[in-house]
Amino acid sequence: MIIDLKNEVRQKASGRRLILASAGAALCLAFPAWANDKLDTGGLSFRDFANLDNGASFARRDPMIAGGPNQVPSRIVGIDNDKGVVRVRFDQIRVTVDLPQGWEATEDWERGVAYSSDKRYRLIVWRVDFEFEGVKDAEHYAATKSGAIKARRPGVKAKAQKLDDRAFLVVFENVPKGAGDDEARVVFDLVVPQPGNPKLGVLVTLGVPASDAGRGLKLLALMKDNIRIDW
Repeated sequence: MIIDLKNEVRQKASGRRLILASAGAALCLAFPAWANDKLDTGGLSFRDFANLDNGASFARRDPMIAGGPNQVPSRIVGIDNDKGVVRVRFDQIRVTVDLPQGWEATEDWERGVAYSSDKRYRLIVWRVDFEFEGVKDAEHYAATKSGAIKARRPGVKAKAQKLDDRAFLVVFENVPKGAGDDEARVVFDLVVPQPGNPKLGVLVTLGVPASDAGRGLKLLALMKDNIRIDW
């Protein structure tokens, strides 16, 4: 069965991005980020999410993934076998991320995409021009996107939180599942504003199964701690 990454990406005709990783049933969680305005890894490391293969998976191109046009494998810039990490550079958007070994990553002209070997965890990284999106800054973007998605999908729930470094975390629950998914999912949006320029930012979207929401948030914390953005 083909996992269609277009189910993770919904784009309005106006150009405003609505990113929905597939999901379905109701979910009530106490997210630790709400308590202290900081994402917490909970003591987990990338090894807890990895299939240790010395980075071999990143040389593959999975034919069961349908992505956007002109997809190419992303560039590996580092491998740490002890930590179970592969550092991947999305050249088109000038963002470097740490990913668990056993994942795969591709990119096109506007976004980087990565996913676990079982396709249950899916990551999309974008550059965001807030003015182009019709909003003034990262906070306005998080609020507007939350409202737009809830209006379009009345069953979807959204929670937004400003983090201690001025980034914003939005959690979407009850997002309808897509083709290839066997259970409901939760989507995390991390909106990172450019320092000194509130009109630009980076959006990191991680979609995970609802049953893995707690672990997914910890993985997002690991990614956030290690992301490098060339502004």
